[in-house]
Amino acid sequence: MDILNGLVMLANFVLIPAMAYGAQLALGALGVTLIYAILRFSNFAHGDTMAFGTAITVLATWGLQAAGVSIAPLPTALLALPVGIFGATALVLLTDRAVYRFYRAQRAKPIYLVIVSMGVMFVYNGLTRFVIGVDSQNFADGERFLIEPRQFKAWSGLDQALGLRTSTAITLVVALVVMVALFRFLNRTRTGKSMRAFSDNEDLALLSGINPERVVMITWLIAAALATTAGVLYGLDKSFDPFTYFQLLLPIFAAAIVGGIGNPVGAIVGGFVIAFSEVLLVYPLGGVLRYLLPEGIEPEGLLQLLSTDYKFAVSFAILVIVLLFRPTGLFRGQTL
Repeated sequence: MDILNGLVMLANFVLIPAMAYGAQLALGALGVTLIYAILRFSNFAHGDTMAFGTAITVLATWGLQAAGVSIAPLPTALLALPVGIFGATALVLLTDRAVYRFYRAQRAKPIYLVIVSMGVMFVYNGLTRFVIGVDSQNFADGERFLIEPRQFKAWSGLDQALGLRTSTAITLVVALVVMVALFRFLNRTRTGKSMRAFSDNEDLALLSGINPERVVMITWLIAAALATTAGVLYGLDKSFDPFTYFQLLLPIFAAAIVGGIGNPVGAIVGGFVIAFSEVLLVYPLGGVLRYLLPEGIEPEGLLQLLSTDYKFAVSFAILVIVLLFRPTGLFRGQTL
């Protein structure tokens, strides 16, 4: 019985949250790695693209709720998500036409595009705050739990309760569907193969008749859709705060680099590596181990290695270690 209690406690507070967080980071990292593989620069505005797309989704959600439109027990935000994706794609395409295209035409070095993306990041951040304000917003509605903790506790007879939130289940299902769709697109469609060819050898792709502007446009469309989807899932799971997405940029970049920036499979693996590392290091495991270890050697303290205030420091530390010992990441980067 103690072992079951320990496993339930571990699943409830570590495994399930880390899976959801990892899926959100993986979707964000896929957008970063796609832009890097095709456009050859690290887009520091990606986090605020997530914020803007999510803000538009929140506003559309409020509009649907005011009109009495609902898909209960699922959150209304799922209906509003296409509106947010449209808003984010319009923004990034406008930015590309007004800003990035000039530097591509000049064949500017990637470092210049990185610096420009930092400026774009601050513009996006201000725009998002202007559109929706600076306060945190909770836009999740519908059924809160698929597995309600009290009901599980009564059914199982265990001391520990297991809860599965609707937002967590939606995150895992949507992330899986999006990842499968993306890989099928890249590997099965003519456009996806053109993007991969452009990523492998731009000059050879141009000689083959591939339209570079079309490839760039589709890249931005996919990256904006991934960013908005990741942002909305994160907001449903927690809450929407524009500044939070600015902070998420570090673990997202860490996930992309740890996996191997430019490699979609690496982005997914890196997302879960970062998520599990963060959750495990900031969660007090003492309670779990008191159930799992034999009497007499169980720990008395919390066994919390780091305070939650240092959660993002875990991402930074892993990023530095990977760059020192395996700069190409767990998977070799720059392969779409």
